[in-house]
Amino acid sequence: MKQSLKYSFSFFFLLSLFFVQAQEKNTTTTIPPEIIVKGSNGSTTTEKNPEKKLETTTDTIKPKTDRYGLIIGTDVFKIVRSFYDSNYKGLAFVADYRLTKKYYAYGEIGSEDVTVEDPLLNTTTKGAYLKVGFDYNAYTNWLDMENLITVGVRYGFSTFNESLNNYSIYNPHPYFDQSTSIESDKSYNGLTANWLEVAAGINVKVLNNIYVGFTLQLKALVTSSEPNNFESLYIPGFNRTYDGNFGAGFNYTVSYFIPLYKKKVVPVKSSTKKK
Repeated sequence: MKQSLKYSFSFFFLLSLFFVQAQEKNTTTTIPPEIIVKGSNGSTTTEKNPEKKLETTTDTIKPKTDRYGLIIGTDVFKIVRSFYDSNYKGLAFVADYRLTKKYYAYGEIGSEDVTVEDPLLNTTTKGAYLKVGFDYNAYTNWLDMENLITVGVRYGFSTFNESLNNYSIYNPHPYFDQSTSIESDKSYNGLTANWLEVAAGINVKVLNNIYVGFTLQLKALVTSSEPNNFESLYIPGFNRTYDGNFGAGFNYTVSYFIPLYKKKVVPVKSSTKKK
């Protein structure tokens, strides 16, 4: 008798579980054609077709975009130096144009008027120069930052005139006979120079679309036409030659960014290898 009751109880228990599972599978969530919403003041309102309201609720988050355009500015150091150095007058404009996410086209144009006082020579160089090249932005911006830490290469070309103001004849025994300065009015026109340079710098956005930057440059002279009887002491855009083919320089710039268009940022999918 006890065994019969035990098996009967087990049978009805399993049968009840079966009906519960069947009921859960057949139960579907349906949205009523209208719902009654009760307000805080006790009033009630009826909303029809609530499923349409749910369908119109979409994600309004805008996709992230990168701005592309032209960063154009001036070399502030050349302007400031023109005020405190009586032997120097200069002006230069720089520009970066964003090509891709990391690469920028670079251009610089300027003019310089420099008087160099050497122990044996005093010369004045006047001319203009042009630089073109590329920059690579090694800085990874986050959020809405648009800063640059760049390394790049440039090709420089300069055309200039050089005047010999005065010179002194070298005297190996200055104690017995002091060398005297000889005035000269010789001028050499149509001189040119070409060089390559490597540059590294930073460009930081301090205000909306306004950048402040600093760039260091190492230069190697490729070709240069020299005046007769002496070498050029200064080449516009290249700076002092220091009796060699290598030079150095820097820019301190203030620039303004002109946005032209935007590109949607495509997230990079990380590929995972299955073991």
